[in-house]
Amino acid sequence: MSADWFRRRFLPRGPLPAPRPPRPRASPVPYRRPRFLRGSGSSSGPADASRRPDARPVRSPVRGRSLPWNAGYAEIINAEKSEFNEDQAACGKLCIRRCEFGVEEDQEWLTLCSEEFLTGHYWALFDGHGGPAAAILAANTLHSCLRRQLEAVVEGMVATQPPMHLSGRCICPSDPQFVEEKGIRTEDLVIGALESAFQECDEVIGRELEASGQVGGCTALVAMSLKGKLYVANAGDSRAILVRRDEVRPLSSEFTPETERQRIQQLAFIYPELLAGEFTRLEFPRRLKGDDLGQKVLFRDHHMSGWSYKCVEKSDLKYPLIHGQGRQARLLGTLAVSRGLGDHQLRVLDTNIQLKPFLLSVPQVTVLNMDQLEPQEEDVVVMATDGLWDVLSNEQVARLVRHFLPGNREDPHRFSELAKMLIRSTQGTDDSPIQEGQVSYDDVSVFVIPLHHQGQGHSSH
Repeated sequence: MSADWFRRRFLPRGPLPAPRPPRPRASPVPYRRPRFLRGSGSSSGPADASRRPDARPVRSPVRGRSLPWNAGYAEIINAEKSEFNEDQAACGKLCIRRCEFGVEEDQEWLTLCSEEFLTGHYWALFDGHGGPAAAILAANTLHSCLRRQLEAVVEGMVATQPPMHLSGRCICPSDPQFVEEKGIRTEDLVIGALESAFQECDEVIGRELEASGQVGGCTALVAMSLKGKLYVANAGDSRAILVRRDEVRPLSSEFTPETERQRIQQLAFIYPELLAGEFTRLEFPRRLKGDDLGQKVLFRDHHMSGWSYKCVEKSDLKYPLIHGQGRQARLLGTLAVSRGLGDHQLRVLDTNIQLKPFLLSVPQVTVLNMDQLEPQEEDVVVMATDGLWDVLSNEQVARLVRHFLPGNREDPHRFSELAKMLIRSTQGTDDSPIQEGQVSYDDVSVFVIPLHHQGQGHSSH
C-alpha cells in the first residue's frame, strides 16, 4: 500500500468532516451454525443454559451427509465465554468458469459446459471475536470472493506458463522470457487469488457490519484443492498440520502481536500518530514503573530481533504497543491476533485509537503438491481453531490420529469420529486419550481432511 493511501485512509488531516446523516440501518446478521450441521441437533439460537465443560455436546454432521473428500468435522461451544459459538465453518465444491476473449472491446464471461469447468474443493474455519457476526459473514462470503478472483485469472492458470497478457496478445517477443525469469508459476496466480479474496471479503465485512450497526472480527483458515495442489491460507491464530505415518508438518503459522512484533512496531515508527501519544512502540521485558526512570533497561525496537539497553525516559512509561506474553499478549491492550477479517470499528477502550491499521487481512499461503506427496491411506490434514491448539500440541494431535485411524478403517464416518475424539481430548474428561487433564474453555472447531486418492481427479478440468 502507498503511504499516501494509508494517510488518507487512517490519519485524519485538518478539521473533522461534518457528520453524515444517518442511513437506514440494515438488519443484523442472523446467528446460525454451518449448513452441513443441519439435522445434527445443533441449536440455531443461544447456547444451552448449562455449559459446564463436561456438559458441552460435541456436534458433527449427521451420518450419511458427506463433506468434500469425505472430510470429517466436529465442533463444541465455549464454556460460557460468550452466549454464542463464535466459530464458523464452511466447505464445498468450487466451480471456476472459463473466460473467452472476443474481438470486441467489451469482453464477456462465458459459462462453458460443465466438463470444461475448472473444479476444486474448499474448507474454511473462522474464529470470531467481539460477537459471531464477522465469522458468519466470512463463512457466507469468502468462497464467492475466491471464485471471482480465480475466474479473473483462470486463463493464465490453464496455460502452460502464465502469459504476460491475459488476452494472449504478444506485445514484446521476450515476454515469456521475462515471466520465466521472474519465476512466475500457475500456483502464484492461485496464491494471488487467495490473497485478493481475503482482502475483498474483509471489505465486504466492513461494509455489512457498518450498515447493520454490528461490530467484531474473525480469523480465517482456508484449505483449497485445485489442479493437484492443496493451498492452505491463514490469517490469524488457527492452525493446519499434515499428519503422516512418519511426519508431522505445519501448514500454517499463527499471526499474533508477538509473532508480528517488528511489522507492528515499524508501522508505529512510520506513523506515530496512530498511537495518539498514549502508547510506546518499544518493547521491554515488563511494563516499566516510575522507579525505572533514568535506569538502563533491556528494550528492542522495530529494527531489532535482538535486545539492547536504553536509558528510561518518561515517554517509555506509557502503555506498551504490545503487552503480555504468549496467549496473554495483546495488541494495544485489546486484541490477541494481528491478522484476520473485520474489526473495522474496533477502538482501544475509552479512546478513538483504531486497531484496524495494525491488522492485516492478507493470509500466508502454503502449497502442498499432492502429486509429489504420494499420499498414503491414513495421511490427513487437521485444521482447527485455536481452542484445540491451546491444549494439544502438533505431536499430541498426530499421536491421536495415528492411534485412532488404523483401528477404524471400516467406518465410513471415521474422519468425523476422529474430529470428535480430538475435541473430547481437550475437555479433560476421564475417557480422554490425553492424560494431562487440560481443558479448553474456548469454542473448538475441527476439520479432518483425508488425502489418499484425493490428489488426482478431484481438482482437474
